[in-house]
Amino acid sequence: MHRLPTRNLAALLLASTAVASCGGLTEPVVASVECNQTQTECINAWFDEKFEELLAFSPMQQTALGLKTDYDKIDDLSVEAEQAQLEWWQNTTAEMEANFDYDELSDDAKLSWDMWQFRKDQAQNAAGFRNQQYILHQMNGTHSALPSFLISQHKVESESDMTAFIARIGGIGTAMDQLLVRAQANAEAGTRPPSWSYDAVIAESKKITSGAPFDDAEDAEPSALWTASEGHLAKLVEDEVITEDRAGELREEARLALTQKMAPAYGRVIDWFTQDQPNADKEARGVSALSDGGDFYKYRLGAMTTTDLTADEIHDIGLSEVARIRSEMEEIKDQVEFDGDLQAFFAFMREDDQFYFPDNDAGAQMYIDAAKKHLAFIDTKLPEYFGILPKAPLEVRRVEPFREQDGAAQHYRTGTPDGSRPGIYYAHLSDMRAMPIPSLEVIAYHEGNPGHHMQLSIAQELTGIPKFRSQGFYLSAFGEGWALYSEKLAKEMGAYQDPYSDFGRLTTEMWRAIRLVVDTGIHSKGWSEQQAVDYFLANSPIPEAAVKSEVRRYIVMPGQATAYKIGMIRIQELRAKAEKELGDKFDIRGFHDTVLGGGSVPLDLLEKRVDQWVAAQKAA
Repeated sequence: MHRLPTRNLAALLLASTAVASCGGLTEPVVASVECNQTQTECINAWFDEKFEELLAFSPMQQTALGLKTDYDKIDDLSVEAEQAQLEWWQNTTAEMEANFDYDELSDDAKLSWDMWQFRKDQAQNAAGFRNQQYILHQMNGTHSALPSFLISQHKVESESDMTAFIARIGGIGTAMDQLLVRAQANAEAGTRPPSWSYDAVIAESKKITSGAPFDDAEDAEPSALWTASEGHLAKLVEDEVITEDRAGELREEARLALTQKMAPAYGRVIDWFTQDQPNADKEARGVSALSDGGDFYKYRLGAMTTTDLTADEIHDIGLSEVARIRSEMEEIKDQVEFDGDLQAFFAFMREDDQFYFPDNDAGAQMYIDAAKKHLAFIDTKLPEYFGILPKAPLEVRRVEPFREQDGAAQHYRTGTPDGSRPGIYYAHLSDMRAMPIPSLEVIAYHEGNPGHHMQLSIAQELTGIPKFRSQGFYLSAFGEGWALYSEKLAKEMGAYQDPYSDFGRLTTEMWRAIRLVVDTGIHSKGWSEQQAVDYFLANSPIPEAAVKSEVRRYIVMPGQATAYKIGMIRIQELRAKAEKELGDKFDIRGFHDTVLGGGSVPLDLLEKRVDQWVAAQKAA
């Protein structure tokens, strides 16, 4: 469920498409930095200065943070732009090492140094695998993420904001052409997503460019971007920011940007994907089948889990967790006095109408209302478990029609650091039979509070640490591990009073345990897509439509699904270790504030941070 990764769109675009080549790097030019204060004060000022340089690479990230600089631009998604960013990371790291003394830094400043090195290493480690990336695919691919970004994050409060909105429509066309070049290059290198992923890219691209103003028919439904444009113009006229005449001029500019700049680029994507589809695998294969696929998958596991666990080790952890969770599921089956084995109980949970809302818009609204009710309950419990609470509001929304998919994963998108734009929990509700009620409560906690909304909002709102750590950086093992830990934490907080909801909690934890088995099975052990689906269905009550969508997600996003359970297990281990060492001195609020109070970090640095907190508590 979950993230996908629309936690931070600009970071997602880079992560999902980008790995620059290392070729042709020159020796870094190292600038001298004057320091008239402590090393910690000087390096923190340097980090914030460099963060401004880093932001300049991504106009979309600037918008995500509530800034209106470069407001008329879409990110440069070319290989050349990513090469420039990789070289920037290498040059700035060399500058840091030449000008500051690690041993003279505070513990937190040392963590910042380590994080800077980590991010540079990430870029370098990825550099050798550019040709193994699936550039466009069905899982929040950039073709659908770009319009969604523009609709949900680009605020229009003035005429200049509207002209920037229109310019960005044209910029989407440029970005799509850049991504098409990369998809074509990777196809030539033998890297193509499976045929069914082509179907999704083609269908979604057609949805984005269908309806008014793309279709001439008078009764054509307005497209999502046209609806957004009209809404912005109407509001500007209503607020007397522009005249009706000026609105008419801007409307025509928007129409031309959509029909003459953006739509032709999507048309080129549709044409090439249609032409190339016969070359794609009809039966999906893991990335080990690609050139250097084994090394690529090893890299992906390391990047996603931030550990050095091997595929075999992760597979075995998954098998062990599946067995443990099955035994807990048996206990709830017996508690509700179900007459039958666990497989029969799974079938009952999948098929019985009591576990589903109506499969229509009314049922979708019932789902959203129920999620809001559970989140309102958990909000009352947060002060007992956290000292730091998020200031940003949280909204629950249905996914926009042009990117909504039956059974696809729910996900979260961050708000702004100042709270002017809320965090949003998005739900795919086009097929209510893929969204069972027993799992509704746990998903709300995962995506909202105390999960992603809390973790990401607190990170954005942190003061006293460099902005590059607090603003706009996401590590799956930390973020997804926290959200999965939060599901179990909610039980401590009094949630899941209904045994079927508690079974839903176990179902989502089982989901993540199965991921360890299935992801490694597909990409390391030669499992077929059907083998993965069969294993999923044999060990969970998750509806088959959702299972098929999930397995296809793992195929096009190798390794990403392993982050959740690995991260959760590590956080649980760190808590148990702290509880044992501190005894009566252990404070759950202090532990959670320590985990969330340093921004997104790899798991080894999280352990270092918790160890420092434990030592400080002992000293106190």
